[in-house]
Amino acid sequence: MQKILKEKIMEAVSSVLPITVIVLLLSFTLAPMPIGTLVLFLLGAILLILGMGFFSLGADLSMMPMGEQMGRKLGSSGKMAVIALIFFFIGFTVTIAEPDLQVLAGQVPAVPDMVIILTVAAGVGVFLVLAMLRMRKGIPLRITLLVLYALVFLLSIFVPNEFLAVAFDSGGVTTGPITVPFIMALGAGLAAIKGNDDDNFGVVAICSVGPILAVMVLGLLYNSSEIAYTPFQIPTVETSQDAGRQFWQGLPTYLEEVFLGLLPIVVFFLVFQFVALKLGRRPLIKIGVGIGYTFIGLVLFLTGANVGFMPVGYFLGETMAQNAPSWLLIPLGMVVGYFIVAAEPAVHVLNRQVEEVTSGAIPQRAIGLSLSIGVGISIGIAMLRVWLHIPIYWFLVPGYAVALGLMFKVPKIFTAIAFDSGGVASGPMTATFLLPFAMGACQALGGDVLMDAFGVVAMVAMTPLITIQVLGLFYQRKLARTKDVTEEEEKILVDDIIEYPDYTEEVAADAKE
Repeated sequence: MQKILKEKIMEAVSSVLPITVIVLLLSFTLAPMPIGTLVLFLLGAILLILGMGFFSLGADLSMMPMGEQMGRKLGSSGKMAVIALIFFFIGFTVTIAEPDLQVLAGQVPAVPDMVIILTVAAGVGVFLVLAMLRMRKGIPLRITLLVLYALVFLLSIFVPNEFLAVAFDSGGVTTGPITVPFIMALGAGLAAIKGNDDDNFGVVAICSVGPILAVMVLGLLYNSSEIAYTPFQIPTVETSQDAGRQFWQGLPTYLEEVFLGLLPIVVFFLVFQFVALKLGRRPLIKIGVGIGYTFIGLVLFLTGANVGFMPVGYFLGETMAQNAPSWLLIPLGMVVGYFIVAAEPAVHVLNRQVEEVTSGAIPQRAIGLSLSIGVGISIGIAMLRVWLHIPIYWFLVPGYAVALGLMFKVPKIFTAIAFDSGGVASGPMTATFLLPFAMGACQALGGDVLMDAFGVVAMVAMTPLITIQVLGLFYQRKLARTKDVTEEEEKILVDDIIEYPDYTEEVAADAKE
């Protein structure tokens, strides 16, 4: 166990080190940083590394097995009304304590935090039920997503502009480090019952739409004239002792958040264990140890991200906007976005599951590179919006149109992975670093924070839908060239090779026939 933990921590070092180096370089050049703030950041980076290591091991030992076991059991039951109620309750309760959502709700002015949280949680609960029903009824994911996003953009015509960015942001932040591993495993368990590997992905994609629609409905009911932005306050840190005090004061908050976030999952699992699963002592001990690792990892990670990274993100955005040409925010934002997505804990969960489900046909590195490119582009677009005050609608409409159009050109498994990855990429690092970065730059340039800065999470959630499906096109064309098949046969061939990694020339010939 210690050897595996060491490997996980080394993986975390390779993920966090690039963004740490970039921030240090900026602090010595374009954005001179007070020593106290720099100490906050460095301590935060250490906690991020330790947290990612513990979380990654804990998710493998507990979150994934629990979700898969419960998904299998629920999927085999014929009591649809009871199952739907259980799925709604799971989605609702797990989302309420999702740390990313807590961060976003705290930054949305005029609307009480609990109103945002309950609205979003209800959206996730309803759409988790919808995802389950889709799998039970065998409805294609492409058709489901097409209908849902058509409804989103139809409703968006009537929603006040102040709520649009917040609505799309909420769809990204709800799928964070607590929710993603469990919901993905839940979907995998359901897919195993149906015997359809394509359904291993897509549950997160559908659950990401629910909060968007829920917050849009809230926007129709709320008086948008009351919306006003309260500037972010960077804590005063003059000494290393002050920095340590900031972490010590923040620790109880994240202990409580993670405890409340994991509690419903653990309770649900224990009930299922007592009523139906009846797992042996050894797997139960393994899951218990994994829950402990997950708890420690998330507490360390969220403390480091919120206390160490959030103030630095805002400071860098504000200082760079003041000290450098405004256009320079775009390439710098792209570099930051490219590297920071590797520090999202849920990204590693997705990458591993993709490689396992496809038996290595789609390697982690390919998905990781596509995600990094997508997030880099999204932050560049976000900085362009901050600089030129371009409405987010100008990017969301064509972006989702391209993503939805690509669904019918690429193998279906790439579509499912892509739409899952949008929610996975927009995790705590986006909410605690990239969003404050955009807010600081917007504040320094005299823009409207609600209209120009909010929407970063939405952009991060959108661009991977395109880049990963483009990766699917690349796989499709490359395979077609090596197997000498026609364009119509390409998607079938890719799906078969992913499902059957020991694909032979004879099977390829059969597919061509």
